Amino acid sequence: MSFLKNFSLEGKVVVVTGGTGVLGGAFVEAIGDAGAAVGVLGRNAAVAEERAEKIRSHGGKAIALVADVMKEEELVKARDQVLDAFGKIDGLVNGAGGNMPIGVLQNDEDLFTMNLEGMKTVMDINLWGTVLPTQIFGPALAKNETASIVNISSMNSKQAVTKVLGYNLGKAAVDCYNEWFAVELAKRYGDRIRMNALTPGFFLTEQNRKLVWHPDGTLSERGQSIINNTPFKRFGKPEELTGALIWLLSDASRFVTGSQVVIDGGFSIFSGV
Repeated sequence: MSFLKNFSLEGKVVVVTGGTGVLGGAFVEAIGDAGAAVGVLGRNAAVAEERAEKIRSHGGKAIALVADVMKEEELVKARDQVLDAFGKIDGLVNGAGGNMPIGVLQNDEDLFTMNLEGMKTVMDINLWGTVLPTQIFGPALAKNETASIVNISSMNSKQAVTKVLGYNLGKAAVDCYNEWFAVELAKRYGDRIRMNALTPGFFLTEQNRKLVWHPDGTLSERGQSIINNTPFKRFGKPEELTGALIWLLSDASRFVTGSQVVIDGGFSIFSGV
């Protein structure tokens, strides 16, 4: 029984940035089911409140937090709301990020006149949208005996995925940050604060839907290429990320830091042959 209790989040308080997104929705629901109070943080107030209310309606605790992860003053306000509501913060999931049309280079576009500002914008939201929330919520986590930060990496950081340079750069930078910051946390706080990352393969989100599906519901050439190179021959489902997420947030992973948990249906290990 004590072994299973290590995987519980009962009594913990976890903030999820990007909590109004597709993957974020699965994250906040799973965290609530595992017993934690959840801060659902995103820019869409209606969706944040809807997801918080769903957790509350099932007997859990949750609060909607409206904030842009690139705006420090909004994050400070959100942090204070969580502390006022629950008195502490034990976990942070840096789920905000993704791609945008301005960060996509189509095959027929000139490589040397690509939208560099667009690529930079996408890189920034993925990197600094991970770093800044950690800086704001981190001091509250540091007050606990044990705390956990989980970043969201991507297969794009491991291999050259065409068209989305800004996203590739941002997630590669998150990988570097994940390892560097985990070491610095350990040097200052011992095993009290851990930082790890999930590394998803290809999951359908609003940001990538138009790249992999045609309007008629058939796979695009890019989408078919993904399937061909994924041994499981399908896209991942958001809920398939949550088992590893709960493990990383729970005390069952007390000796794990700076790691990446790959969840990709075999994409990263397949040679294509």
